[in-house]
Amino acid sequence: MATAIWWIRRDLRLIDNQALTAALTRSAQIVPCFVLDPRLLNSSYAGERRKAFLFAGLRMLDADLRRRGGRLIVRCGDPAAVLSRLAAESGACAVYAERDYSPYARCRDEAVARALPIPLVLTDGLTIRRPDALLKDDGTPYTVFTPYSRRWRSHPPVRPHEILPAPDRLAVPESIVGEPIPEQPHLDDAGPFPSGEAEAQARLRRFTTGDEAPIYAYARARNFPDLDSTSKLSPYLRFGMLSARQAALAAYRAMEAAPNAEQRTGVESWLTELIWRDFYYSILYHFPHVARGCFQRAYDAIAWENNPTHFAAWCAGLTGYPFIDAAMRQLAATGWMHNRARMAVASFLVKDLLIDWRWGEKWFMQMLLDGDLAANNGGWQWSAGVGTDAAPYFRIFNPTAQGQKFDPQGVYIRRWIPELRLVPDRYIHEPWRMPRSEQMRAGCVIGQDYPAPIVDHAVARQRVLEAYRRVRVP
Repeated sequence: MATAIWWIRRDLRLIDNQALTAALTRSAQIVPCFVLDPRLLNSSYAGERRKAFLFAGLRMLDADLRRRGGRLIVRCGDPAAVLSRLAAESGACAVYAERDYSPYARCRDEAVARALPIPLVLTDGLTIRRPDALLKDDGTPYTVFTPYSRRWRSHPPVRPHEILPAPDRLAVPESIVGEPIPEQPHLDDAGPFPSGEAEAQARLRRFTTGDEAPIYAYARARNFPDLDSTSKLSPYLRFGMLSARQAALAAYRAMEAAPNAEQRTGVESWLTELIWRDFYYSILYHFPHVARGCFQRAYDAIAWENNPTHFAAWCAGLTGYPFIDAAMRQLAATGWMHNRARMAVASFLVKDLLIDWRWGEKWFMQMLLDGDLAANNGGWQWSAGVGTDAAPYFRIFNPTAQGQKFDPQGVYIRRWIPELRLVPDRYIHEPWRMPRSEQMRAGCVIGQDYPAPIVDHAVARQRVLEAYRRVRVP
């Protein structure tokens, strides 16, 4: 009886899993294996909350497999050594896995392929369009999003028949045993992001189906962090609890069902976010140096100030700018942050505090449930103005104006900064302007209950412009 190993990495799902389907097509038995790789788990970029989400997801996947007669085999160690031993134990004819595009993943997979006595078969599934399949006419990769998006959209849309069903039954060799899934860190059962494929599927349905599906209002509502207007699917896409291809299909179906142009615009806007995700994977694949430095290498020479006290204030949500602080406290409390807020806090760190964008990128990776090298790195380089298709270096978000525009009543601010809850609306974005008497009435004395701004935005703006001009790319 032929046996194959299904090496699970970032595809903790049974629906639309190309690696699993390929393994089952060629083998009567499979060994569903997840390798706890110490180099990833012990990385300084690996956050405790994200590990908890992963471990909870593994438990959910194990339960799903057991309902089908299988089980998850967890092993710990170097993937090349672990999989070589597992191949010998199981007599497997091949190892099947979903292709990953980070520099570490590519080196790891090359090492595994060399070490294995059997083939390592890599399938698609992490992205909707493969990075090496979406190129310009001259064969070079895109570095600007708009033409990339046009080429992406020129391909046929995802169709229902492409989504692979979950298997009804699985046969796993009885002799193969694994290690326990770690109990710690443990995901809060009452948290805002329950782990697992079932939750991912439920969220996708809620966001994209029905006459009042939130996806239809996405274009007009997505920039307001006080509204529950986004899909909140990013942690599930990060770990492959939902396939990006199925998410795209849901968008296409919503587009077909949309009764008017405004609602179609909402769907188009959300689909564009999925295209951005593919774009950043393409950039990471073709230009792996971005994992360590600026895409535009000249900007590696920027003279950052890197004030550790300012960085600590930014991390803690104590900068004195309410919109920025609310966002950073949301991140600390939930492991997630609204995308508009991500852009605002990134701009503030880099361009108001003149702190190296890589400090912020690493903090996000340590804190975010959806922390993903390609998307996180791409977003930070865009905000810093140093990446591909980046915001111009002279585009500097005003931290006060961002709040006034996208949280005009201060609902988001008051949700995350309790010391500002009684501050009058006219001062909620600039509490330092409150007269002392108003501060006393609001129970919020600036400099005591809530900090004064740690930098003057106007002064900081001139400072960062000068720093960028010194190394400006022509």
